[in-house]
Amino acid sequence: MWKGTFLLCMALWAAPSPAQTMTADFTPRPYVRITHPEWSKDAVIYQLNTRQFSPEGTFKAAEKQLPRLKALGIDIVWLMPVQPIGVRNRKGTLGSPYSVRDYFGVNPEFGSPQDLKDFTAAAHKLGMRVILDWVANHTAWDNPLVTEHPEWYARDWKGDFHPTPWWDWHDIIDLDYSHPELRRYMADAMRYWVEEYDIDGFRCDVAGFVPLDFWEQLRPHLETVKPVFLLGEWEGRDLHARSFDATYAWSWYDAVHQIAQGKADVNKLYVYYSWNEKYYPRNIFRMLHLSNHDLNAWERTEFEAFGDALPAFMALSVISEGIPMIYNGQEAGNTRRLAFFEKDPIQWQEHPNGELYRKLFALKKANPSLWNAGWGARMQKVPNNAEQQVLSFVRQQDGNKIFAVFNLSDKPQSIVFKETLHSGEYTDFLSGASVSFPMTQKLALAPWQYRIFVSGTPQHSGMAAISVVENQSDGGS
Repeated sequence: MWKGTFLLCMALWAAPSPAQTMTADFTPRPYVRITHPEWSKDAVIYQLNTRQFSPEGTFKAAEKQLPRLKALGIDIVWLMPVQPIGVRNRKGTLGSPYSVRDYFGVNPEFGSPQDLKDFTAAAHKLGMRVILDWVANHTAWDNPLVTEHPEWYARDWKGDFHPTPWWDWHDIIDLDYSHPELRRYMADAMRYWVEEYDIDGFRCDVAGFVPLDFWEQLRPHLETVKPVFLLGEWEGRDLHARSFDATYAWSWYDAVHQIAQGKADVNKLYVYYSWNEKYYPRNIFRMLHLSNHDLNAWERTEFEAFGDALPAFMALSVISEGIPMIYNGQEAGNTRRLAFFEKDPIQWQEHPNGELYRKLFALKKANPSLWNAGWGARMQKVPNNAEQQVLSFVRQQDGNKIFAVFNLSDKPQSIVFKETLHSGEYTDFLSGASVSFPMTQKLALAPWQYRIFVSGTPQHSGMAAISVVENQSDGGS
């Protein structure tokens, strides 16, 4: 009996008093504790594979195309790894750029250190930024760190160096971030490129395979030099709190790919956008893309992935919440899977997809409701009578508004909208015609057809570049 009384007294003693409870601070705190660079507010990313970008495969050759990328609407040029590539256990003839032999060097295949500095300076002169692909998870087998600091590497059960587990990455070996000295080395190496090459940030390969606290230590280390933009190759909320501006929206890609293949309906996107709004913090960038170097080389081109639905998903990748990215060659309608370990240059040509991207990017920059992260507006669902086949939504703020309707099915749809969110006076993005939407107006859509209606005052002359473009159902191929 005494024991029970004693425990009850202890519990009462330990419980907070009403006064203590009242002093608890329940003020909301921002989840995102980093500051995004101002220049990223309406930015579009372009992934540049230097090896395949030109017949020469050099920085100098790529530099000549920077004005074209600027005219396309590109703001951030992401260069795939520029460092020398490992020779030991190399894949193919030229090897993978993600097998880094020297974190401080420049791959002579692409040119000289000065050539890279000239490339970055030329991009800056045009108002663009340059981010480098950074491989922190692993190195080449013949990186000098292997002999200088073997203790920095992970070991298998036999005590040997090993590639990332379960993947066929036999040309690399994993690092072990339990060593503070490795963390300091890697952070200083990244800072070197910001200081010496005026790089504006990094796309970080397999970011989730590197401890989160390293990235959180890294960002302030870099920002003592200048504001940077960090893109993590990962999908998750935690990387956004104190380290990364942007991460991959792989689940968005999976959703639109399944819809295009007839394996899912629009409900798959409702799931994505629900998680995007409720689980993820507001002021972040989730990268939307229809291709990249991995998808193109190992899985499928965007034409194979999306077929007749390609133009619709190109448009959705630009006007829905997220930062759009295109992989080099998409604007030229490249239908080939580019070789990864060999020379396989893009065949450049004028193509309707390039013109559509140009107009979409101009619209994004001209209408602040479409801007990135906290600068832009939330998507608001417009209910309709065919919600498993048709996605309709509004984005609006400060007098700027877009009303978008996507038939994401291979059947024609006759759409009636509910409620009044979409009502208003617009300009049709594709035709330039004036359109009035009373609540009861119907809209007929062909298979995979989309319509974008725009209202508001353009923020700069980019809107003037938007003219009529046909909504081709064949993707322009």
